[in-house]
Amino acid sequence: MNIGILINEGPYTHQASDSAYLFARAAIEKGHRVSRVFFYHDGVNNSTRLTEPPQDDRHIVNRWAKLNQEHGVDLVVCVAAALRRGIKEENLASGFRISGLGQLIESGIQSDRYVTFGD
Repeated sequence: MNIGILINEGPYTHQASDSAYLFARAAIEKGHRVSRVFFYHDGVNNSTRLTEPPQDDRHIVNRWAKLNQEHGVDLVVCVAAALRRGIKEENLASGFRISGLGQLIESGIQSDRYVTFGD
């Protein structure tokens, strides 16, 4: 099954990003394909390389980057939402890319299931 994911919440303010990451990892482990994760609204904050959590805390941005590196999950950041929050191409963590809402629509069309995390 091909799964697309939409994340609307930031990495440390709500549980949405953690839940989405754990869901994506579990789906991949069960043999499903997570083709794209689209970060929208405050979810774009999951993509910045400027994030520096304490050493004893999880590093959510690095988790997503590792999922991209190991499984080829396309990590797309909404350009309009990113620019509103001061996130530009040069601030992105490894594995993330900026694009438009067309990528969200395309993912919804191409996915067997599309799952949204956050309001």
